[in-house]
Amino acid sequence: MQIFEPLSLPNGTTVPNRIAKAAMEENMADAEMGPSQPLMQLYQAWADGGAGLLISGNVMIDPRAMTGPGGVVLEDERQLDKFKRWAEIGRSKGAQFWMQINHPGRQMQNNLGQETWAPSAVPIDLGNLSKRFDAPKAMSEEKIQDVIQRFIRTAQLAEKSGFTGVQIHAAHGYLLSQFLSPLTNRREDQWGGSLENRARLLLEVVKGVRAVVSAEFSVSVKINSADFQRGGFSPDEARQVVQLLNALSVDMVEISGGSYEAPAMHGRTRDDSTIAREAYFLEFAKEIQATANMPIMVTGGIRRAPIAEQAIESGIDMVGIATALAINPRLPNDWRKGEDSAPMIEVADWKNKTLASLAYMATVKYQLTKLSKNNQPNPSVSPLWALLSGQVKIALQSRRYRRLMAG
Repeated sequence: MQIFEPLSLPNGTTVPNRIAKAAMEENMADAEMGPSQPLMQLYQAWADGGAGLLISGNVMIDPRAMTGPGGVVLEDERQLDKFKRWAEIGRSKGAQFWMQINHPGRQMQNNLGQETWAPSAVPIDLGNLSKRFDAPKAMSEEKIQDVIQRFIRTAQLAEKSGFTGVQIHAAHGYLLSQFLSPLTNRREDQWGGSLENRARLLLEVVKGVRAVVSAEFSVSVKINSADFQRGGFSPDEARQVVQLLNALSVDMVEISGGSYEAPAMHGRTRDDSTIAREAYFLEFAKEIQATANMPIMVTGGIRRAPIAEQAIESGIDMVGIATALAINPRLPNDWRKGEDSAPMIEVADWKNKTLASLAYMATVKYQLTKLSKNNQPNPSVSPLWALLSGQVKIALQSRRYRRLMAG
């Protein structure tokens, strides 16, 4: 099977096979915002499972800017020993291990008690749930430069820890994605307006990271194929951004899509008309690949070996798998042995797509918690139960986070 063939990256390194454990938000930091022992246990399961590439969940570049209260933060060397252990575990069976680095921008809930920053003062529209998010403040030039330096510093520390690469998160409606989208970036300076200006922050981050890490350290980018919102970041603009990245020694681009407002990454859009049931973004990725000099990875809904193989046969370089690996971390090894494994979770078929998306994420995190305790996942858990129990956990983590930040 082609999915088990190695992939050579532009920097000269090799990924052992074409299956990647795509990023999932684990929210398993310890009390000091470092990688916890349960998180280590979780990544040992994935390292043992046979994927050629592991990509961590969000590692935040700033403790004041969090996608969730249990997030891991890497901004200095104080906890470097923990990150070295995490990297050692992820690489223990020969996989490459990349750290996904991120800033949430306006996608940070107000119960964390922090100021929210974004390219422009455009609030999130989630209906009744919008009140969970403060209207963001437009970033000053000083704030933008600070974010660039933080991305660079975290990448440096990732390499020093023993990770083999970083993935710069510019998708799913987080800060770099907000700069790319005309819906959320209404600036009239060098950081807004034309696509070249809207892409400037991403390009400056990539150039800055590439300049300070070694040649064999992989630098990758995750972008949306589209926002799946009228007037938002479009597939044509995604192709143009990849063309801009072609000149910057990027080792891989992962194609995904959506945001909190239109969670296409969970197979849902506002009109339900643009997403297939499996391999959501494959067609977008194939179109983008036509202009890409670097390998292209596609993530979204893949859970069966024939679909993964079809993606590689179509010319895509790598397939990213998330939810299926939360249920069965041994999936690549099972496929290698010829087993017909296609893990699924119970999905909430609710009219409120925002709540359904939250339930989906909670159900996935429920499986991750099971794995982190060396227990068997429970893919049939009730989405409502997973959501409610997850909200209790988030409330406790938020209280701990606020105490830590106050101290």
